[in-house]
Amino acid sequence: MQDGSATPRNIIIDTDPGQDDAVAILLALASPNEVNVLGITAVAGNVPLELTAKNARIVCELAGHPEIPVHAGCDRPIARTLVTAEHVHGKTGLDGPVLPDPTMPLADQHAVAFIIETLRREPEGTVTLCPLGPLTNIATAFAEAPDIIPRVAEIVLMGGAYFEVGNITPAAEFNIYVDPEAAKAVFAAGVPLVVMPLDVTHKALTTAPHIAGFRALGTRVGDMVAAWTDFFERFDKEKYGSEGAPLHDPCVIAYLLQPELFSGRLINVEIEVDSPLTRGMTVADWWGVTDRAPNALFIGDVDAEGFFALLTERIGRL
Repeated sequence: MQDGSATPRNIIIDTDPGQDDAVAILLALASPNEVNVLGITAVAGNVPLELTAKNARIVCELAGHPEIPVHAGCDRPIARTLVTAEHVHGKTGLDGPVLPDPTMPLADQHAVAFIIETLRREPEGTVTLCPLGPLTNIATAFAEAPDIIPRVAEIVLMGGAYFEVGNITPAAEFNIYVDPEAAKAVFAAGVPLVVMPLDVTHKALTTAPHIAGFRALGTRVGDMVAAWTDFFERFDKEKYGSEGAPLHDPCVIAYLLQPELFSGRLINVEIEVDSPLTRGMTVADWWGVTDRAPNALFIGDVDAEGFFALLTERIGRL
């Protein structure tokens, strides 16, 4: 964990909020000693782009940070029809308690242009990309400006699965499934990758005591996080018979703050794009049975109690 004397890591959060995306954004904005959010880029995913761009601004205002630029990006996958997840997140993406519409404006610049410009402007190796949704914006930026690829410090993303297999099809996790061509391009780009698959996020469950912990903060943000997780978990509890819902996306930010909470393996991960049966599958060579070169630190475990302690403490700062 970085201390207050270290320089905060510059990050861009690429996101499709989503209640768990919202919690991830809050965690980042509550942690300025460790991460400096250069901007937030919205992508179509959990809900269409108009809503994800709106939701990102709602969350920034909730956190008291209307100065964070929010850029709208790609409104559809590279080669597919958009698949959304209102069945999980509700029709707004942030269903649960009603929040006022944002007053902060959307940035004029397209998200892809913002990503390209920022990576060209900042010193090489100083910007970390944090995708929490489909990888359309990132892949499009890499395709339009290949010169930025070696300038990326690292990509820490939520997506994929191996032992937990799929949550939108039997074989595929939602973020990768929505735009497998984008995921294939990003995984093949040669940027250092850290992947938070369902294998780890399904170990970070919002149990009743955890939700009570958010509510006990006695703050507007704490109440909102509790209400979002209350709403969000109904789907997973019914589907998996689990005691709570996985907080997928906050794992990305928690890794930047306290990487010691997580463990995994540096392995090869390939993305299936052609098969109708397994489209969007992250084929993870966990056991090292191929000679394909490792391209991702694929996270498999998390200290769930440590994760929720960090999350609750930071949410309490807002």
